[in-house]
Amino acid sequence: MQKRWNILTADEVKTDTLHKVLKVNRTLCSILVERGFDTFDKTKEFFRPQLSDLHSPWLMKDMDKAVHRISTAIANQEKMLVFGDYDVDGTTSVASMYQFLKNIYTEVDFYIPHRYREGYGISKMGIDFAKDNGFTLIISLDCGIKSVDLVAYAQTLGIDFIICDHHLPDKELPVAVAILNTKQVDCNYPYKELCGCGVGFKLMQALSERLQLPDKSYLQYLDLVATAIAADIVPITGENRVLAFYGLKKVNENPCPGIKALMKLASVQKEMQVTNLVFLIAPRVNAAGRMDDAKKAVQLFIEQDETKAMEFAEMLHSDNADRKEADNSITEEALFIIEQDTMHATKKTTVVYQEHWHKGVIGIVASRLIEKYYRPTIVLTRSGDYAAGSARSVAGFNLYEAIHACREHLLGYGGHFAAAGMTLPVENVELFAEAFEQAVSASITPESLVPEIVIDAEVLFSELTPSFYNILCQMEPFGPENMRPVFIAKKVRETGFSKIVKELHLRFSVKQKDIHLTGIGFNMADKFGLLQMNRPLDIVFTLDMNEWNGEKNLQMKVIDIRLSE
Repeated sequence: MQKRWNILTADEVKTDTLHKVLKVNRTLCSILVERGFDTFDKTKEFFRPQLSDLHSPWLMKDMDKAVHRISTAIANQEKMLVFGDYDVDGTTSVASMYQFLKNIYTEVDFYIPHRYREGYGISKMGIDFAKDNGFTLIISLDCGIKSVDLVAYAQTLGIDFIICDHHLPDKELPVAVAILNTKQVDCNYPYKELCGCGVGFKLMQALSERLQLPDKSYLQYLDLVATAIAADIVPITGENRVLAFYGLKKVNENPCPGIKALMKLASVQKEMQVTNLVFLIAPRVNAAGRMDDAKKAVQLFIEQDETKAMEFAEMLHSDNADRKEADNSITEEALFIIEQDTMHATKKTTVVYQEHWHKGVIGIVASRLIEKYYRPTIVLTRSGDYAAGSARSVAGFNLYEAIHACREHLLGYGGHFAAAGMTLPVENVELFAEAFEQAVSASITPESLVPEIVIDAEVLFSELTPSFYNILCQMEPFGPENMRPVFIAKKVRETGFSKIVKELHLRFSVKQKDIHLTGIGFNMADKFGLLQMNRPLDIVFTLDMNEWNGEKNLQMKVIDIRLSE
């Protein structure tokens, strides 16, 4: 698939100024400037994150009310229920808050709704469980901001709510004792991009200050917070960067038994980074909710016995193996259906439906189909008497608005710019697919249907030294709004030693002037012909360190190549 290359440029004057102050490679200075770190003080804060940089939790709207209500519950011996969503952010939030409270008070339990029996967020079944078991305070994490009716229902049963959420609030808010959500219009908290677990962390921080507990009482859960930040794809900027930095430090030095067990099952050898949390830890945790019951993810995170933690980790590992099998077979089937559709090449969307597909993986399948066809995609399956779908968008296209335009065919829908879900009568699937195609075709630009590679800077092979790589590593943790820098090297030549590996991948051996570099391009075997033309190439890559037989060498992780102009 042809891709658009977007090479960023930084302010030359600011770059020169920073280069003089920092005295490090100018190309790296240009990337720092492009990312907003254009002074010595800003770069110092970026390169040396400190826990002291964390904001006071009391700046968050309703924090005093939340702390007061929990303190009252403890004083009055009330039963508290920690309630969270079934994904990574929800289960890590619940595990950390539950343990924190349990360490200071006995009358605490937790509840995770079942994905298929109860659906997303606060559930009536969960509130009824609280009532039947004598709970008078529910602390919801990573959900609740839109549960106006259910929080009102809980109130009629004598149950109070403290809501810790990070999703965008509607105009009408639930009548809760306290709502901790930095995205509230009247919340003056300086950092707005915390995940659900991050909001819960701030509540634990405030409680520890009020109850005069040592900092360790809440800092010990930083490994769970980092896992949530990575999995929920929130910006790794500001406070999230500090939390992710120290959370990863804990993951690598002293993780909780649950994360340690998952790392062992994933055969982790190297130091963990955000990408490892995203691709090795998060799928195993999410698989519990997708394939079975996410409660065991919380049980894994709160288990202190390493043997028992391994048992829970093996359950999640098994769920993830089932998830992989389902997602591979459904993707294969979906690709076959699309290939049979003679009109698909002219369409701006992909919509596929089979009633036997597993509901827990259709979102993953939608993402896989975008990798192949790059257009707004909806995968639908049968759920009870209805069809249920999961939608994913391409960069820059508002998927939610397109689905909203087709609402006459739907029973319900929800989501945001990049991803959404919906339910509809089975007999409406074709009508909905047609309406969705029309809505997308009317508003999507041709550029949005071509994937874009954002390139941070042009670089010369002569710049790529161990010192350059060392500074690059200090820009970690990488993630949204601080992605691993992508470089372009121009007029590079193949040395004659490049080759196809395992029929899919491309092992690069290239040179610029008299400097040689090797690299790997995953699933790039189809580009081998360009290398054989023996013409100058432009090569887009990230930089990595390859360790082999005790030797370390810089290598490229190649993203794309084309003939030089």
